[in-house]
Amino acid sequence: MELKEVIFINDLPSIDLHGLDRDTARVKVLEFIKDNKILKNDIICIVHGVGSGIVKNEVHTTLRKCKDVIDFKLFYNNTGCTIVKIKFDIN
Repeated sequence: MELKEVIFINDLPSIDLHGLDRDTARVKVLEFIKDNKILKNDIICIVHGVGSGIVKNEVHTTLRKCKDVIDFKLFYNNTGCTIVKIKFDIN
């Protein structure tokens, strides 16, 4: 499945980062990606909220640097959520 095909996010594995500072959010995002890679979930949802954009910007910076992420984008219907496509190693 491609990110542009995602219509509903309720069925996606998700993490809520509301109330976290940027450093804690970064660690939680990386752990969440690692856990979902193990569980073979290829698309996940990160709820960072809108607010002043500090956590959202940190999440997007983290996702850009993460080797396990193929693509990510803000969810079209809620800019407080980012959907992420995870890369799997082929053995």
